[in-house]
Amino acid sequence: MAEKLPLTDLLAQVASCSLCGDLPLGPRPVVKIDYRARLLIIGQAPGTRVHNTGIPWNDPSGDNLRSWLGIDREQFYDDPRIAIMPMGFCYPGKGKSGDLPPRKECAPQWHQTLLEHMPDLELILLIGSYAQDYYCGKDGYRNLTERVQNWRQVLENQLSEGKAGYWPLVHPSPRNRLWMGRNPWFEAELLPELRTAVDQLLN
Repeated sequence: MAEKLPLTDLLAQVASCSLCGDLPLGPRPVVKIDYRARLLIIGQAPGTRVHNTGIPWNDPSGDNLRSWLGIDREQFYDDPRIAIMPMGFCYPGKGKSGDLPPRKECAPQWHQTLLEHMPDLELILLIGSYAQDYYCGKDGYRNLTERVQNWRQVLENQLSEGKAGYWPLVHPSPRNRLWMGRNPWFEAELLPELRTAVDQLLN
């Protein structure tokens, strides 16, 4: 068995990754990983603002996410117990109706190796359909809405196996205001429980 690479060396490899050399703005992986992490946020892929700054969730979606979690910007970026690992580490480019999907090469290349360096994870937020499809697989739910609506069961399925709990979420993009208006249970029921879980985990 190959010896596990120290996290600093692994992150240096991630930073220099050029697996997707044809990206429109070039490769610039954006992750936040620490061996002390207890909460992991798995989203989609960086947008142009995140690509330009190198700061994950540094956009209106990030503002909404921090509000959902009940934590401020300082803790979000400075607390080593919070890790961020998108499905695609680099900006994938623009499509007809928004950003392209995260590149499929990224997660199989890096996720499992990085997860092995976060042994104390207790909660993993799966934000959006790409993260949920990759980690939840064929779990019987027809779509993202149904899975998010059954977040308690998704969470319990992992915890019952002694694993870090998966918490499925819709993407916090302002574009999803219509979805949230159609699904009032998200703000009324899910978010208060999510804030409580995050507060108990970090405070």
